[in-house]
Amino acid sequence: MRNQTLSIIGVGLLGGSIGLAAKERLKGVRVIGYGHRASTLQRALKLKAIDQPADNLAQAVAGADLVILCTPVGLFGKILTDITPHLKDNAIVTDVGSTKASVVKAGEKIIGRRFVGSHPMAGSEKRGVEYATTNLFENALCILTPTRRSDPAAVRMVSEFWKTLGCRLIKISPTEHDRMLAEVSHLPHVAAAALMGIPSQRATKLCGKGFLDTTRIAAGDGALWRDILLDNRQNMLSSLAKLRGELETVERLIKKGDQAGLARWLDERRRKRERLTPNRTLDKLWGRLDSRT
Repeated sequence: MRNQTLSIIGVGLLGGSIGLAAKERLKGVRVIGYGHRASTLQRALKLKAIDQPADNLAQAVAGADLVILCTPVGLFGKILTDITPHLKDNAIVTDVGSTKASVVKAGEKIIGRRFVGSHPMAGSEKRGVEYATTNLFENALCILTPTRRSDPAAVRMVSEFWKTLGCRLIKISPTEHDRMLAEVSHLPHVAAAALMGIPSQRATKLCGKGFLDTTRIAAGDGALWRDILLDNRQNMLSSLAKLRGELETVERLIKKGDQAGLARWLDERRRKRERLTPNRTLDKLWGRLDSRT
């Protein structure tokens, strides 16, 4: 999308990084940013993550070729409704939301065929445009969730945009996305938050790298994660049941003093973890999934 206009709704870590990467990699692109805090927009402008701040949603999307929603998923419905009257005829809309079924359903209902769901697996527990970087999406996995209703040209444009920012792409259905992300993204956040609720104040003074590594993602924004967990409610309940089963198993082994069983339980999960060599393992898995879409 050279010499075109990009509109970013929500200029935080992800939105700001999109702006920085797009301005570095796309010739002549013009980036308009919108957010509910004027101070954030001014920081984004100073950091050159955007070229122009917008005072309202109508101003933000007017004339935009690509609009990217980078706000909490709980706000998507209202934002989509508010921007629709102000989009030009061939504008394409996507998002970076961590849930997809409800988002894509709303996008296709309100925007139509030119809405394409996407989820770049990038970011951190940090938030705010001051943490934005030009290389946040380099070699990151971006999940696209087009449906039979999606405009092929819109899917191509969104695909090429994320590729230009450095992402590796796969395509799966919105439903499958939410089921799998509940297990590998949403549940881990809950587990990390739960662990932070266990140690006493005195015990936390003794925590080492293992505890810090395991609970790092608990530092994420509570309101953002609340919306994700509730939006993906049924998949989360299923994943929580699986976690409960794992905990009950290890509890039983410890109660029984079953040395062989406990060692076997730990070793099986150690071997599974060791097989998670990021690029090769993910590429094989996503390749199989992508072939079914």
